[in-house]
Amino acid sequence: MKCTVNPRIGLMAVSFSLCACTVGPDYVRPSAPTSQTYKELAGWKLAQPDGTQPRGPWWEIYHDPKLNDLVAQVASANQTVIQAEATYRQERALVAQARSAFFPTLGATVSSTRSGGSQRQSSGAGTSKLNTLSLDASWEPDLWGAVRRNVEASQANAQASAASFGDTLLSLQSELAIDYFQLRGLDATEKLLTQTVAGDQKALQLTQNQYNVGVAQMSDVVLAQTQLVSVQAQAVNVGVQRSQLEHAIAVLIGKPPANFSLAPMPLTTAMLVPPAPVGVPSALLERRPDIAAAERKVAAANAEIGVATAAYYPNLTLSASGGFASPNFANWLSLPNRFWSVGPQLAATLFDGGARSAQVEAARAVYDQNVASYRQTVLTAFQEVEDSLAGLRILEQEYALQQQAVALAQKGLDLELNRYKAGTVTYNDVITTQTTLLTNEETEVSLLSQRVAFTVSLIKALGGGWDTSKLATADVQLGSKPIPQ
Repeated sequence: MKCTVNPRIGLMAVSFSLCACTVGPDYVRPSAPTSQTYKELAGWKLAQPDGTQPRGPWWEIYHDPKLNDLVAQVASANQTVIQAEATYRQERALVAQARSAFFPTLGATVSSTRSGGSQRQSSGAGTSKLNTLSLDASWEPDLWGAVRRNVEASQANAQASAASFGDTLLSLQSELAIDYFQLRGLDATEKLLTQTVAGDQKALQLTQNQYNVGVAQMSDVVLAQTQLVSVQAQAVNVGVQRSQLEHAIAVLIGKPPANFSLAPMPLTTAMLVPPAPVGVPSALLERRPDIAAAERKVAAANAEIGVATAAYYPNLTLSASGGFASPNFANWLSLPNRFWSVGPQLAATLFDGGARSAQVEAARAVYDQNVASYRQTVLTAFQEVEDSLAGLRILEQEYALQQQAVALAQKGLDLELNRYKAGTVTYNDVITTQTTLLTNEETEVSLLSQRVAFTVSLIKALGGGWDTSKLATADVQLGSKPIPQ
């Protein structure tokens, strides 16, 4: 069957397309509160990274192969990341759905009906047959830009979803890195406690020997035993905390905790790398995926105002249909049995009780909500950077002082042990200095763990190497792999 298009209809469609306009406000990126510099950088300069450090995934700057392996698994195995990636694909499909409104709708119908009734039977006519083949087409030109605004909103939502995916991935990768370094900090604490237990055992043997020769009292032996058991109990408690972090890491890489374990490896100062340069605060707007997601939601909300505004204007629908109809199959598809119809339809709502104005007002309110959310996201981002900078600066100073405290506590213990061996002090004095040393050593390990964790927090606060160029356009097809970061 040959189908022809009326030239007047085609000319009319082109004319309407050329004169179509787009109602609603054009998008302008809202202003965001920024500052010239970061407050916490005043009087303190970050060490510049070594030029030989990796320029790829941010976690590689720690030069830890095990960490590299674990963080890489987050992108492919973490269920929250997989969920975020599926959400992005859903938003991309909605873009294609919105674009389909630009094109006409074509349909074909084939039917064969038999009809009859009491009047037909009384007149002897009996039943009648009708075989129909029809082709229908309809198109609604986008005169007022409602479709264009809807596509614009869908594209912005898809980009927001892509940015949210990046934010989810960055957050979970950062969480894994922090958990990993905290676990290594507990390994260092466990190593410290193991060494302390060995020293306490020697001290207990020394006290027992002195008691056997009548130099020490039984109370000194009991104190030495108490100290030993107390430290052993602390070591057991470290094992509980370590297990919880190990389980958390297993879930982050999509594995049951029962199928995952990490061999002990104490945290060292070698894992403390200089953080990346922070740049100027305004650059943060392009480097944070959560900021990009919030800004794209503002753009989508702005486009929705145009969609709601377009409802004030009449809609034009161009439709055409044609085909064949005959009671017999033999001469069904023949020229005398053809039929056709074509014509435009203009429809407008004259009164709706304020429904359209309410929809426009609601769309503007949603836009204002998203602008406020965007600005709050920017403020939160600046806060996180400032918090991380302050943490690194203060902990660096505290760690230096804590190292001095450990050295002095060790010197004090050595002096007390010598005095105890000489019989000039009781073992209670030794216990006091031992506790002081252990407490300071544990604090030193804790501060080191916090410093490494703050380097991760700063990298995350700065976007982790992400930037707005990673936002795919609507024409970029998403493959089977997650969005590259």
